[in-house]
Amino acid sequence: MAASSKSLPLRLAVPLALALLLAVALVADFLWASSSRRVSAIPSSKASRAQVKGRRVKEEKHVTGHLNATYADLPAPRWAWEEMPAAPVPRLDGASVQIGDLLYVFAGYENLDHLGFYFVDDRICSTVHSHVDVYNFTSNTWIERFDMPKEMAHSHLGMVSDGRYVYAVSGQYGPQCRSSINRNFVLDTETKEWHELPPLPLPRYAPATQLWRGRLHVMGGGKEDRHEPGLEHWSLAVRDGKALENEWQAEIPIPRGGPHRACIVANDKLFVIGGQEGDFMAKPGSPIFKCVRRHEVVYGDVYMLDGTDTKWKQLFPMPKPDSHIEFAWVIVNNSIIIVGGTTEKHPITKKMILVGEVFRFDLETLTWSVVGRMPFRIKTALAGYWDGWLYFTSGQRDRGPDNPAPKKVVGSMWRTKLQL
Repeated sequence: MAASSKSLPLRLAVPLALALLLAVALVADFLWASSSRRVSAIPSSKASRAQVKGRRVKEEKHVTGHLNATYADLPAPRWAWEEMPAAPVPRLDGASVQIGDLLYVFAGYENLDHLGFYFVDDRICSTVHSHVDVYNFTSNTWIERFDMPKEMAHSHLGMVSDGRYVYAVSGQYGPQCRSSINRNFVLDTETKEWHELPPLPLPRYAPATQLWRGRLHVMGGGKEDRHEPGLEHWSLAVRDGKALENEWQAEIPIPRGGPHRACIVANDKLFVIGGQEGDFMAKPGSPIFKCVRRHEVVYGDVYMLDGTDTKWKQLFPMPKPDSHIEFAWVIVNNSIIIVGGTTEKHPITKKMILVGEVFRFDLETLTWSVVGRMPFRIKTALAGYWDGWLYFTSGQRDRGPDNPAPKKVVGSMWRTKLQL
């Protein structure tokens, strides 16, 4: 027993003590380093928040490289674009019609600072437009401006022209996410006089609108809450800017509802292209109708009616889902040309993704192709075509070549020589 309790020899005790001290030091250093990493992950200053944001952006870029092609730019030829005189004001969610060499541009948000309003002396001042600007394609100048009726919607209108009269249907009255109205107006572009048409059965946001076989057709759009898709389809007999009936007639409901779609008559057939289900809506109880986001589904569906149909025919879809294209199209050489728009949201950041491709729908084969690229991605562009040139103006453009999210509302005008 006495022999087992003897102290370690000095020659062994000293190395063992040094080893224990070294082990303690290593453990302490590891714990300190782990604590530092945890603290640095918490953004306690602008610099640390920027570092975290930088890491997040890098991670998003890494993930983006593996995304489905829906969220990426499609391969397309680079076109030579020329910048023309900008519109007198920037414009988003406006409307347009072309009559001859004149492009009439209506209404719209001026900017998205607070989604269309600002304060002056504690008063809410609207930044939505209530006037028309006119561009002359021959002289390439903006030549005229005149007012819309005070009772007419300021954005999300349905609109179409017969070559003289412009029919303006429903839409949103006021800034932010205010209510839609069911009032409809007609402009005589020769006299600049406005007249009112019978109201729609119900208000709609951005309904698909066209003139077909002597009737004004209105379908889809967003319902009164701005979010729920409408399927209803109504028509009204019109001629020379006047209604021939006092009430709208129910027509074949569209299979898929929603706003922001192109609606086109070609070869005596009615086409409805693209769009979305859902949209921003007013925050419940907000006195200024503040916009809040709801779930949206963008699609590339294409539907067609001809004179003998008892139901809509579904055709080949667009090359990618596309919305905000209601006035972003022209007809050239038996083809529909569509510029820009928005596609499905980024699955990681949930940000809106803008479209920068130019799509062609061949009206003979009823098939799609990607024929060009725009100078930048943009939504709610207002398109025109004259003397071989494809034009577009206004809308909300992207943040840059490497960032397809929307940023600035613009009024710029661009054109390119179209070769199909």
